[in-house]
Amino acid sequence: MKVIDSELMKAYARMAMDGFNQGWHERNGGNLTYRLKDSDVEELKDDFKEDGIWEDFGWQAGHESDSSFSGLAGEYFMVSGSGKYFRNIQPDPEDNVAIIKLNDTGTKFMKVWGLKKGGRPTSELPTHLANLDVLKKRDEDIRIVYHCHPTNLIALTYVLPLDERVFTREIYEMATECPIVFPEGIGIVPWMLCGGKEIGDYTSELMKTHDICVWAHHGTFVCGRDFDETFGLIHTAEKAAEVLVKVMSITNVKRQTITPDQFRELNKPFGVHINEKFLYEKKDGTIGQMPEE
Repeated sequence: MKVIDSELMKAYARMAMDGFNQGWHERNGGNLTYRLKDSDVEELKDDFKEDGIWEDFGWQAGHESDSSFSGLAGEYFMVSGSGKYFRNIQPDPEDNVAIIKLNDTGTKFMKVWGLKKGGRPTSELPTHLANLDVLKKRDEDIRIVYHCHPTNLIALTYVLPLDERVFTREIYEMATECPIVFPEGIGIVPWMLCGGKEIGDYTSELMKTHDICVWAHHGTFVCGRDFDETFGLIHTAEKAAEVLVKVMSITNVKRQTITPDQFRELNKPFGVHINEKFLYEKKDGTIGQMPEE
């Protein structure tokens, strides 16, 4: 089957356009990577050209060429292109998206489809692969990592403490769905140069236990088993952030909110275990209150 006609490409392009329509992908902002299943490769392999050159990953900062993602060796990935605009993926995926294959040691990649007018995969490719390597060890079925720039979550990184306990708790209180969708909370990455090894390593460490991380003053990084789950995760968090921004535009003290014991009521019926570190008692309704040590 032609990649461009596949259900996989349609789902990838739809998610890209959904994110653009939310306002999360200004200019060429954001990137999306999907780790192909064996069945995907079998379906699409006749459209691949595997006679290209093996290339170094090249971290954007430092351009280290000795990166190795051995846990992903030999696998294929659908990735957005560097400098490409998400709004152009759906009308012309072959110019804006690539499928790449890693070599047998996970140290180089080859483009086997896409980017028909030239170019490279996203500059965040090493960060994406570093995280997919970690996520595969955590759960074989996690195949997607997605980076976008959701307005309200970014805005909150300027006013809330950059402490995952506080940030998560304030988001949790805005929507009951949040602790159900991401019971392990939101990981917080302090501002770091995007595309660099430091932010890749820092995020990978958090992704050992988190499905969503906020990059301070920049955006978010999320993962999922399929496109619906991944988009739904960030959509839920960003909606809660929008509610919080509106509440904070009115007051810095909530008159009422969801309590720790009420959060705990969600565990059994929804089959989750909300991390207790987010369920600390507060002295009052002041927004952004740090837990007492």
